[in-house]
Amino acid sequence: MISERVAEDALLVRFEDADLRAAAARAHALATVLEGEPDIEELVPGAASLLVLTRRGSADAVAAALERVETPMPPRSATAHEIAVRWNGPDLAEIAQLTGRTPSALIEVLTATPFTVAFVGFQPGFPYLVGLPPELHVPRLASPRTLVPAGSFAIAGPFAGIYPFASPGGWRLLGETDIALFDAQRVPPALLRPGDAVRLR
Repeated sequence: MISERVAEDALLVRFEDADLRAAAARAHALATVLEGEPDIEELVPGAASLLVLTRRGSADAVAAALERVETPMPPRSATAHEIAVRWNGPDLAEIAQLTGRTPSALIEVLTATPFTVAFVGFQPGFPYLVGLPPELHVPRLASPRTLVPAGSFAIAGPFAGIYPFASPGGWRLLGETDIALFDAQRVPPALLRPGDAVRLR
């Protein structure tokens, strides 16, 4: 792992694993190690990084402590979620053809893939899922849709994700789910959190 100062009170730890799922798991493991440290205000996981926001004037001390931390191993257990998807997305047939599969074969690959939540962003509760096989890394749409329905399961590049709310979006839509990814009345409000394991069915 590589740590660098990115602001007066912020450090960025980067993991250079070729496998995004492994990098995300190590970022989550480091966050678990650092959680509760008195000089740290907030920990923000990324796809292959961890942003460490420190208390004012504590960045140097935290940077020195990070140099002494051994590269963390991913946690042995994580909160696991199984999400039911209706495989009716408007891009399913095109992506199947693009990747040399039938739609049913594409669905088999996706339901057999163990995903990990790398980070949450874009919308409240939107999970960026890593673990997508490289042969399914497809580009975004050249022109984003003006409206993507809430609950849409989509892929783009190395990521998969689920839209918690209707919005514009350029990812390839493969299906939809009724699961509530974000509920302001729930504690915590986001259903999926960094480090969680996700299987589709």
